[in-house]
Amino acid sequence: MSQIIKSYLKFLWNSKNQHGVHSPFVFDLVTKCFYDKKHYSAYSILKNYRKSLLENTNTIEVTDFGAGSRVFKSNTRQISKIAQTAGITQKRAELLYRIVNYFQPESVLEIGTSLGLATSALSLGNQNAAITTLEGCPETSGIAQKQFRRYNLSNIKSEVTEFSGYLKTFDLRPSTFDLIYFDGNHSKQATLDYFEWLLPTVTNETVWIFDDIHWSSAMEEAWKIIKNHPKVTVTIDTFQWGLVFFRYEQEKEHFVIRT
Repeated sequence: MSQIIKSYLKFLWNSKNQHGVHSPFVFDLVTKCFYDKKHYSAYSILKNYRKSLLENTNTIEVTDFGAGSRVFKSNTRQISKIAQTAGITQKRAELLYRIVNYFQPESVLEIGTSLGLATSALSLGNQNAAITTLEGCPETSGIAQKQFRRYNLSNIKSEVTEFSGYLKTFDLRPSTFDLIYFDGNHSKQATLDYFEWLLPTVTNETVWIFDDIHWSSAMEEAWKIIKNHPKVTVTIDTFQWGLVFFRYEQEKEHFVIRT
């Protein structure tokens, strides 16, 4: 916990709002998306989606995976508790919705469905997009899929799979995914592996979002390596997330933005 506190204090010291941004691309993103105060009707759906999970006292067997398909741990947990601790917050769900609504990606990949709280924001942000979401645990994926049907989120394809195996064998053609949300494994090596395996899909318009970049010192190291990669031109650190862009026409620049 002390590491996160130190990282957050450092973030506050270095962070800026739109007044400290000189890139037109990032300035527009911050002012028209991050700081958009409009109330979207989708927010009510996101709120109800969350509320239904927080009220669900049923228990499921949750399985997490380590390297390959090796079971790392398995335990029984209440659905409401998973929603409280493992799910995206309402504020973050609304921001994720705005990001997708702003960029309008046609194809989206999410690594780590859990109960689908973030998935619902991805889906609602562009209901014409094709969403593919990966989850290693069959039970949590099953709950998420029920939620998708309940809220008529019909543009989501759920894959129950071990992430590494899926990403290494998937036909990653250029332009396969316009936006990728990385929230499946908060370890340095896994994050860097996913980054490298998915690089063949990037285009000038690609948007990548890495969750929990300050989760640990190892994740901060992974974030630093990603920022320094030669194909990466623009990054935005919002503390919870790291946004990555591959815009060829822009000089390399890193931003720390309060949201």
